[in-house]
Amino acid sequence: MYRFEDFELDPNRFELSRGGTAVRVERQVFQVLLHLVEHRDRLVTKAELLDAIWGDRFVSESALTSRLKAARRALGDDGQQQRMIATVHGVGYRFVCPVECDVEPAAPAARPRRPQEIRFCVSPDGVRIAYALSGEGRPLVKAANWLTHLDHEWTSPIWSHWIEGLSSRHRLVRYDERGCGLSDWDVDDFSFDAWVEDLELVVDSVGLESFPLLGRGPRRSGRWLSST
Repeated sequence: MYRFEDFELDPNRFELSRGGTAVRVERQVFQVLLHLVEHRDRLVTKAELLDAIWGDRFVSESALTSRLKAARRALGDDGQQQRMIATVHGVGYRFVCPVECDVEPAAPAARPRRPQEIRFCVSPDGVRIAYALSGEGRPLVKAANWLTHLDHEWTSPIWSHWIEGLSSRHRLVRYDERGCGLSDWDVDDFSFDAWVEDLELVVDSVGLESFPLLGRGPRRSGRWLSST
């Protein structure tokens, strides 16, 4: 049971109450509020909230914005006051109201991090392309986008949880586009045909014949689009 001001948040009963009276909120609004309260010791990114509430479903960032507005409204808060939920513009949110908890949960045991294996292959025009393998299961290939770095993404607070989640269910294949990351930077040909050939090169190097292809869309929310 979490308590703040005159509110109580009960994860077991999935109930928000104020002064002993239940406050009616939609399920996803409750989930957003609970996630923020449970992780009140740190900033929660938009990507983390989208992943925690919607999982593999692809939704727009406006869906998250509407749930946050509803959560603030249920708490008597708003975007101007930010008395309970504070916005860090362009990054995420923090629950800033002091919280009391019946029993503070023990810190979860650290999960062993799945290692990634970085390899290299060479294109017909002599460009060295870096690619990484992580996880086990059915293959999933992420098409390269500008700008990436296989090594830095692995520990990035923005991208690492995406990689970890995808690697938990798939043999994830990622690669750095020519001209960035661990791939060769001194490149003459940046044509679309060269990018397609690099994708084919990585797939052939891994030994894949059939696989889903995952692409990051241009939207600022950083959501994923996939195709087969």
